[in-house]
Parts: sequence; structure tokens; C-alpha cells
Amino acid sequence: MKKIIFFLVFILSVSSQAQQRPKLVVGIVVDQMKMEYLYRFSDDFSPNGFKRLINNGYVFQNMHYNYMPTYTAPGHASIYTGATPSTHGIVGNEWFSRTLGKQMYCTDDASVATIGDGTKEEGEMSPKNLQATTITDELKMATNFKGKVIGISMKDRGAILPAGHFADWAFWFSKTGAFISSSFYGKELPSWVTKFNSEKRFMPYINKGWDLYKSVATYNESMVDNNPYEGKLYKSETPTMPYNLKDMYDKNGAGVIRSTPFGNDLLAEFAKEAIAKEELGKDNITDFLAVSFSSTDYVGHLLGPRSMELQDTYLRLDQTIADFLTYLDKTVGKDNYLLFLTADHAGAENVNYLKDNKYAVDYINPKDIRKSLSDFSTKTFGTDLILNYSNFNLFFNKEIIKSKGLELSKVKQAFKDFLMTQDYMKRVYTEEEILASTGADYYLNFITKGYDTTQNGDLVLLQKPGYSEHGALGTSHGTPYSYDTHVPAIFYGWNIKQGESYSKKEITSIAPTIAQKIKITFPNGTESHVLEEVLNK
Repeated sequence: MKKIIFFLVFILSVSSQAQQRPKLVVGIVVDQMKMEYLYRFSDDFSPNGFKRLINNGYVFQNMHYNYMPTYTAPGHASIYTGATPSTHGIVGNEWFSRTLGKQMYCTDDASVATIGDGTKEEGEMSPKNLQATTITDELKMATNFKGKVIGISMKDRGAILPAGHFADWAFWFSKTGAFISSSFYGKELPSWVTKFNSEKRFMPYINKGWDLYKSVATYNESMVDNNPYEGKLYKSETPTMPYNLKDMYDKNGAGVIRSTPFGNDLLAEFAKEAIAKEELGKDNITDFLAVSFSSTDYVGHLLGPRSMELQDTYLRLDQTIADFLTYLDKTVGKDNYLLFLTADHAGAENVNYLKDNKYAVDYINPKDIRKSLSDFSTKTFGTDLILNYSNFNLFFNKEIIKSKGLELSKVKQAFKDFLMTQDYMKRVYTEEEILASTGADYYLNFITKGYDTTQNGDLVLLQKPGYSEHGALGTSHGTPYSYDTHVPAIFYGWNIKQGESYSKKEITSIAPTIAQKIKITFPNGTESHVLEEVLNK
């Protein structure tokens, strides 16, 4: 009898230990997703996609980014490191580096090579520029590198940065129509990826074309199809449904699928293949799949937040997520996976749309900003002292300043005074002000958290709310204002209770919360603020 009792205790103990972590963690990032989309399109969502996550998961209604600039690469890095750009070093998608004296891309790595059917440049990518560990890195170490980590996206940065330094693989989409990787991860693509690519699964979407998913009456949350604030998809005559994707493909290649909802569908197909062929979630050693849906960003930039095309993209993504959740239920088990969904940034309203509705804002061409600064410099100092202006950062040519015997502090003040005379300018901060920040200045705090002294500029410009450097059509992002910072954050699945919070939270809390939830080490750059709501049982 004692032997039987001992055996049962042993079995219960093993079972309890097995439940310390889920079999699979799935991180979903929806590129450029505003929290508002969950509200605006709610009536048209199915019960099994976003609504399933909301009704059965824990929703943070007031989740925000806590730094500037709010771009894709810093967003993905911040979600997975639990740190801001000042710590993890990814200060933009691409940026002028003060140390290197040249432009650089967030995942550039000339020491590695393309794996698969992509161009040389598309595959020379790795996470080497990421200066902090990710939650995926910490999981690899916590499992003695036995747990698998895979990152996938249509964008290289959306796959590489979440997957971290120790990933088994990161895969991204090439303009050839194939998912590729780099030699950082291996010598050749896994056979299942090669097979997937050979099937050209993007072609059925291309051949079918893009028309409205539901009846036109469903899209009453959007503006009319063909409004003055939309760009044109691959030089279509008008920005209107239906789109002949086959004609666009013949002229531009497979990359056209990125700017349609079907880029998300193709990625979901690839994600399911990765789960099946890599056997993710099949044993008691936790695996991690990082999925970044990028097509929402491409559509948003081109066609804007009030277009029928954007709403259609989200209605289709809702169905894609419903199908993906069903797949996870069947293959991993309904109670065996932990999933979170968020976004890498949100997005602004179209500037002309705001202007036409009597909001006195405007868009500014960065080239015009650069020219005005050069003209001011030449008039004031007799020469152009500007080295670079990009990503709201202004860099001075220190060699010229020194050769002319000028004081850098006085040069900075002169430019700051000039910039503050411009209609679009809210504040201008010097490097000294940024580094001396006490946190008392709300927007300076955003800039400080996004500022890396080895890479960023001598001055950082904060434009007024509503202004944009994007242009007349579509939309963009990058500011510290709520329209760019407010994103969804939903936790669902393994040991997650249903609920919601309206307290303001910061995106950098996601990674340490996952670490605490599955009992592993925090990423090394995080401030370790956790979301207690999903930790309390």
C-alpha cells in the first residue's frame, strides 16, 4: 500500500513540475496596430479570433510605449528585451550612427550570408546590433538550450529581434517569394522550409486578387473606398477594390503580397508548418514561437487608418488568428500554450484628413527641414555645420565646428533657438538635457529612454502633436504621442485568468512578466516591472 501511495505522490510531483512552464509560448506582434482597432471593428469580428482572446484572456486596455521613436525595430526589441532603446541599442529601423559616422540598418551584419532564395543584401542579417538579451534568449538558457526558439515575419527585423541571440532559426520573406534566413542560424534551410518555398503558396492569393472580405455595408466604420487620403497600391489607377494582384505581381514580383492581407495568411501558414515540422510544444521542454504580422503596417502606411482596405485587413486577420488558435488547440493542446498579442507601435491619423476637418496641423518634408537648417547654418556661421538629420535627430559636423573655432554649446543653442521659431516645433532637447533628465519633463523622459549616447544625435526634435514627416497620403508613426504609443496587450492560455485592466502600463513589462510567469531569468536589460494581474492566480 505504501509503495502505491509513494508512486502516486511521485507522479503528482512530476506532473506539478511539468506544469511550471507551458509547452509552448507564442508571441504575436501585429505591426502598426492601434488599440482602437479592437474597439472600432469589434462588431465585425468573429467570435473565435480577437474576441476569443479578449473574452477568455487578460486584456490591458491602456498599454503604451514609453520611449521615442516608436518604430518597428525598436518596438520588437523592446517587447522582447523588456528594455528601451537607450539600453538595447536599437534606436530606429535604420539610423545615422554617431560612432560609425554613417547610416546603418538595425539587423545589418556583413559577416553572414543569405540562406535560401534571396538576394545578397536580404540575408546579410543577424541580431548582433541588439545589445540586451531577450525573453527568448533567457528561455534558451533556462532549458539548457533544449527548448526551441523560432522567429518568423515578412520583415527581417520582425523575425530576428524577437528571436534573440540564441535562436534556432529566424525566417523572413524575400522579394523572390521565398522565406529565407542567414548563415548566422545555419548552413542551409531546413528541408521543410525548402519544400514550403517550392510550393509557391503565395500564388493562390495572387491569382485570386483582393476584394472585400464581407459585404460593402460592413465597412461603415471606414471612409468611402477611394478617398483623398489613400495612396495607390502598386500604381493602381485608383485606391479601390477589387485589386488585380496578378497584374501587380507580373510587374513587381512576389513582394506585392506584403501590402495585402494575404501576407498575414501566408505567414500563418508558415507558422503552422514550423510548429508541425519543428515539433514545437510536443514535449515538456518549453519552446517559443515569435510571430510578427507585418502586412497591417504596409497597408496602414500606404492607405491609412480610415481606409476600407485597412479594415478589410483586420477582418481577415481576425479569421487568420481564429484559425491559428484552433490549430494550436489541436496540435499543442488547449491548456498547454501561453500566448500574448501586442503591437510594435500604433499609428497617426492622416495629416490632410485632420486639416480638412479644421485641425491646424501639417506634414513636413524631412528634406525641407534639412534645407532650412542648412540655410540657417550658412547664414549664421558661414558654412553648413549639419552632418545628418534623420529620425528626429540632428547631428553636427564636429570637425568643421572645431576648425572654425566655434563653441559646440553655442552652436547647439543657436540651432535650438532657430528651430523653436518653426510652426511645427514643440520642444528641442540637447544631448546634455537628455542625459541630465530627472523624469520630471514628461516628453523628455520618452526621449531619454530612446536615446543611446553612442548612436544618437546632438539635438533631438519633438514636433507638435498631429504633425508628421510622412507625407500627404496614408500614415506613419514615431512620436511619443498616444496615437503612436497606445497598443493592445492580451495574455491568453496557460494559467491566464480572464480579466481586464484600465491602469496605464508600459510595453517593457511584457518580457519580465513572461519570465516571471514561466519562472526563468529576466532579460538582462529590463527594469523588471511586471504585470501582476496575469501573475496572480
